[in-house]
Amino acid sequence: MKNFNVNEFDSPDEIGSGEFMDKDFLFMLDKARDLAGVSFVITSGYRTESHNSKVGGVSNSSHRKGLACDIACSDSRKRSNIITALLAVGFTRIGVASSFIHVDNDSDKSQDVIWTY
Repeated sequence: MKNFNVNEFDSPDEIGSGEFMDKDFLFMLDKARDLAGVSFVITSGYRTESHNSKVGGVSNSSHRKGLACDIACSDSRKRSNIITALLAVGFTRIGVASSFIHVDNDSDKSQDVIWTY
């Protein structure tokens, strides 16, 4: 990957677990980062079952499958740049919170959705 180190996606309780991230997901995310022109700080990538429970994640979390990440964001212009880039590279599942953007490409879930937290 050009813009990321796989360890940025590690679950906090398992060093090296970023290796479980889906390669297609990471490729798309890397392309989005290039388009956005802003840094992507990953606050949550792969999650172990234990960590997912600790943070209140749902049992079928896309983070558990290596198909999701959360990107730190609290500035509206940066948020717009990131979301525009994510959509441009083909992501269709985006969650927007005040301090982060969730993105995943989990084909087992509803597509073409943007939600807020």
